[in-house]
Amino acid sequence: MQKIRNIAIIAHVDHGKTTLVDALLRQAKTKFSKDTVDQICVMDSNDLEKERGITIFSKNAAVRWGEHKVNIIDTPGHADFGGEVERVLTMADGCLLLVDAKEGPMPQTRFVLKKALAMKLKVIVVVNKIDKPDARPAFALDKTFDLFLELGADDETANFPVIYASAKQGLAGLEPDLTKMTDISPLFDTVLSYIPEPSGDAEKPLQMLVTTLSADNYKGRIVTGKLLNGRLKAGQEVARIRRDGTISKHRLVALMSFEGLDRIIAEDVEAGDIVAVAGITDAMIGETIADPINPIALPILKIEEPTVKMTFSVNDSPFAGKEGQFTTSRQINERLYKELETDMALRIENGQNNDWIVSGRGELHLAILIERLRREGYEIQVSRPQVIVKEVDGKKMVPFENVYIEAPEFASGSVIQKLGSRHGLMQHMNIENGIFFGEFLIPTRGLFGYRTEFLTDTKGLGLINAIFNDYQVDPGNWKERDQGSLVAHETGITNLYGLLNSQDRGSLFFGPAVEVYAGQVVGQHARTGDLRVNVCKTKALSNMRSKGDGVSEHFNAPKTMDLEDALEYIGDDELVEITPKNIRIRKQILSESEARKKMLGIK
Repeated sequence: MQKIRNIAIIAHVDHGKTTLVDALLRQAKTKFSKDTVDQICVMDSNDLEKERGITIFSKNAAVRWGEHKVNIIDTPGHADFGGEVERVLTMADGCLLLVDAKEGPMPQTRFVLKKALAMKLKVIVVVNKIDKPDARPAFALDKTFDLFLELGADDETANFPVIYASAKQGLAGLEPDLTKMTDISPLFDTVLSYIPEPSGDAEKPLQMLVTTLSADNYKGRIVTGKLLNGRLKAGQEVARIRRDGTISKHRLVALMSFEGLDRIIAEDVEAGDIVAVAGITDAMIGETIADPINPIALPILKIEEPTVKMTFSVNDSPFAGKEGQFTTSRQINERLYKELETDMALRIENGQNNDWIVSGRGELHLAILIERLRREGYEIQVSRPQVIVKEVDGKKMVPFENVYIEAPEFASGSVIQKLGSRHGLMQHMNIENGIFFGEFLIPTRGLFGYRTEFLTDTKGLGLINAIFNDYQVDPGNWKERDQGSLVAHETGITNLYGLLNSQDRGSLFFGPAVEVYAGQVVGQHARTGDLRVNVCKTKALSNMRSKGDGVSEHFNAPKTMDLEDALEYIGDDELVEITPKNIRIRKQILSESEARKKMLGIK
């Protein structure tokens, strides 16, 4: 046990966690498979992670440094995946807190550091990206020290060791001077000297907390966690203690430990190591694997509550069943409840109209779930995101978030005005070198649909970060969307003639030769209220032609709506239809006459 170190790497999104893990793996001469040997960020193995350049799922790796084994846990940086961070920190005895040398501590840095301090973990601060031309490591370190004090760190914790690094170049040192750095070994040396060996006793009864689940085609469900006490041997009998306290006995099919990026078969593992076992078919995260003779349960993992919910339902549009493989309520129900096994921050309850109310930590959390379902071949419809409301002492309480803005000075006026109109309260602001820095407290609902406007106002140069603060009284008086939708009048294939006639009414989402149905949203109206347009209209053929007929017409490029754009855009009476091939926005009631009857209260 004295030869093991368990460390988690935590930071704000895009501060270089996965790049640092890459550097550690390569420095320790880890063997890579032929598919990953030339890959950047080898830990981001999921397709969505590669596309977006962010970590979504926490992962384990292990390296050998001298006589020591160092277990490394890579964690997500986005606030919406905070549930992953909270869960896997229970496996670590210390952590590397990465801070960008230019930006300093950011909102998610505060969140993950708060969790690490609450668990009494030893923290090493790594000031990363010192190779940036505008890096300011002294500023980043001062701000990090202030953050430690702000979060109530004691003297011993606040006296943290500091490593300066350029993870991209695989360099680290005790001083912020790249010319004196040769490799990343100073980081390994600091981990071995400062991070304590795992606590626990190999002679005590077996105790292991389930923190991660995965599947294997041959071994079945694989359970990963830290072996806190006792020993594990291949093929031994263990007790599984469920969340409700009931106990069942199982025999291990396989026992594995980590070596590099891979799980390797092990015969015997002692307390302190991170292990994976197979043979417990229906294990759940947060349960305890214990000694069958003397089963002792560990404290159940507690995860912060979700703040945003959406209604998922079976696709019932005119194009339903044409593009997806899994379209029935039974298939969707099974897949959603299966997700609960691996995502602790997700909540699912059955709705009243054969639908499901799915709650998560934010819009991105739910959007990633929807995107994964879409790629797996599911067809669904989802409603507009809504905040989860609580009743406290007869008052309506809604979630509020701290929003941190970094934008060019010219955009500061529009940012302040628009956040103010959404019930945002400015906490701090300052302007340095033509850059506006602002901190606002705003209801989560006020942020829905704002990110697109923010990018437009800042000409794509702004940064916006938000993190959950707490529940406060709902300010009310919410105004609806300023602009309505352009809705297809009939089912058919879009035609350039019909699109040219419609584009003056607003901005379109489609070009010609696209199949649409009556009631589908095909664009955003320039005014309030919805407008039915005939985008399938064709020009009547005749023998009469003028010399310049059609040449002077200009068709504006349509606005492409991806999943997150569609979720931001829709109103309360609209749905997003998601299939493996298309993302469409539609009215809940497709028929114009039926929608008008409902609005007037006519049955």
